[in-house]
Amino acid sequence: MTRLYINIDHVATVRQARRTDEPDPVRAAVLAELGGADGITIHLREDRRHIQDRDVRLLAETVRTGINFELAASAPVVELAVELAPMQATLVPEKREEVTTEGGLDLGSPIVRRAVGESLRRLQAQAVRTSLFVDPDREALDRSAELGADAVELHTGEYANAAGDAEKGAELARLADAAVHAHALGLAVHAGHGLTYENVVPVAALAHVEELNIGHSVVSRSIFTGMERAVREMKEIVLRAPERVSRPGRWSPPLGF
Repeated sequence: MTRLYINIDHVATVRQARRTDEPDPVRAAVLAELGGADGITIHLREDRRHIQDRDVRLLAETVRTGINFELAASAPVVELAVELAPMQATLVPEKREEVTTEGGLDLGSPIVRRAVGESLRRLQAQAVRTSLFVDPDREALDRSAELGADAVELHTGEYANAAGDAEKGAELARLADAAVHAHALGLAVHAGHGLTYENVVPVAALAHVEELNIGHSVVSRSIFTGMERAVREMKEIVLRAPERVSRPGRWSPPLGF
């Protein structure tokens, strides 16, 4: 069964726009769990543009399912992850000028590999399950396995942004190949970035994909429906994805905007 982790960074983004105390990402996490989320994902960026250190500490105390802590291989943030020892940590690239993460880790760079390898060792010493956010390329997957990561999260952004059925089909085939290759290397396979109620089904139905990380689409829908219902609707879609893919004809998401 595919696990659904809800990224609540975007709740914190709204709060930080006014630098006040609402909406509270901790409350969002509670409602997401009530809606059926299997875990909560948060990204503590070096520039602290949305999630704050205090959020991380409160979430570590209150989340009942488990936290996937996204972070760069940066000493201060890694220190906090080592201290709190979340259930899972996913190392991701960061650029100060980007709106959101634009691609996977550049594991072809010796500098990046060295920083990632050291971060993995420190996290695993605290029994934290580790994952690397990578593009769906075999070379990146091979390097992830060499570094000793427990899992990879396949970057689905190019699939999500693909224009037309042919391009989207090609990107889905790339993700499918990457999932098979990662599994053969002994890596657990996760996926995320740009997934929505409209495009998630083919990814959720891929062989070996055991976890999805979805944030923006769910938080967007929750503005109109509430967080608990928005998560519940996404969870139902994810769980029924294999059944829907196996049916002939075009699938349409329920309860669209």
